[in-house]
Amino acid sequence: MSSDPKKLLEDALKLPQEARAAIAGSLIDSLDEQLDEDAEDAWSVEIARRLAEIDAGKVKTIPWPEARRRILENPDDPGQP
Repeated sequence: MSSDPKKLLEDALKLPQEARAAIAGSLIDSLDEQLDEDAEDAWSVEIARRLAEIDAGKVKTIPWPEARRRILENPDDPGQP
C-alpha cells in the first residue's frame, strides 16, 4: 500500500461510490479527537423532532434528486425552488 497521499486519492477515486462514501466517513470520524458525550443524545432528540414534524404534516419532504438540483442551481439559497 502506498503512503503517497496523491496515489492513495487516485486509488480511492477508482472505487465504487459506496466504498468511497465509507472511506470518507471513516476519515471524517478519525478527525474527531474529542467525543461529545451529549451529541448522540442531542441528535436523537433532533431526529425525533423532525420526524414528528413530518408525521404531523408541518413540513414537506422532497426527493434527493430535486434537492440536489436546487442546490446545484442556486448554491447560495438551496431552500428556494
